[in-house]
Amino acid sequence: MRSIKVLVVDDSLVFRELLIQNLSRDPAITVVAAARDPYEARDAIIRHKPDVMTLDVELPRMNGIEFLRKLMPQYPLPVVVISALSDKVFDAMNAGAVDFVGKPAITNRAQLEDFIRNELLVKIKIASTAKIGNIKKKVYTPQHPGAPANSNLLVAIGASTGGTEAIFEVVKGFGTDIPGVVIVQHMPPGFTGMYAKRLNDQCRVRVKEAQTGDQVRPGHVLIAPGGDQHMRVVKVNGVYQVECRNGPRVNGHCPSVDVLFESVAKTAKKDAVGIILTGMGGDGAKGLLAMRNAGAHTIGQDESTCIVYGMPKVAYDIGAVQQQVKLSDIAARTYMILNKM
Repeated sequence: MRSIKVLVVDDSLVFRELLIQNLSRDPAITVVAAARDPYEARDAIIRHKPDVMTLDVELPRMNGIEFLRKLMPQYPLPVVVISALSDKVFDAMNAGAVDFVGKPAITNRAQLEDFIRNELLVKIKIASTAKIGNIKKKVYTPQHPGAPANSNLLVAIGASTGGTEAIFEVVKGFGTDIPGVVIVQHMPPGFTGMYAKRLNDQCRVRVKEAQTGDQVRPGHVLIAPGGDQHMRVVKVNGVYQVECRNGPRVNGHCPSVDVLFESVAKTAKKDAVGIILTGMGGDGAKGLLAMRNAGAHTIGQDESTCIVYGMPKVAYDIGAVQQQVKLSDIAARTYMILNKM
């Protein structure tokens, strides 16, 4: 099997060398070049034709976001952004990056090497399978007939690789008449609050990072906090609420889409719509099947619009998905379903 050719772009010599050393230890990876800034990176891309590029956001001569915006139309390739805790990472995702990781402080070499081998490596391998052409988005807000702002109904969404932009595409199509929405997006801790604020600023619905006790209300979206907590939907005095509790990883993730979907199946039963979006692996498939078996309506993003057709494929293969829908049509299809419930 051919190894994955990786280009490392970072202005820190120490961090760049650590990345090269640790990535090169994996037999599936070949670091073909390293660059200090976007100009060196551009030349390396032309010369070495890498399969994946790791990219720091803060770079000399041109920042990583501007570089992505110039690069992707001419030389589209999967990019994993390595970013300090900043909402700039979502500008990078919007500019075409496939995924991102939080950049650790270079204080403990052992922890840093563990991060590279166990987190960044996984992201690179997933990115190497991404379909970059599917990053292109239609820029419009789907029209919909409106839906009952019914507190008995709710919408549950799960996503992973490519999900930050996919979720935005769906949520921007929701109006204040949408029933309460709960979301799990696999994301490093610290970033989910910034992501929620970004969606809140750009969409018509109100979006926040979830906390235990938050009610699932019409026109509101709750995003599970990244880190070591799973989010579940419960019913207290006849009202949907969320619980965010510490727990072990499920399917390698915390929060887990399966945990959310299974709680929705138990709590909302037929009064829910489940949506599974782009992502690697199978997290969410069993939970979506539980929702369907409980009478809920289920949607899977279709292969042609997924960055990584993993989670929706597994869900479809086990019979969890009732309808496969293009990303740009999911919001409108959700409204059609809600109006029949």
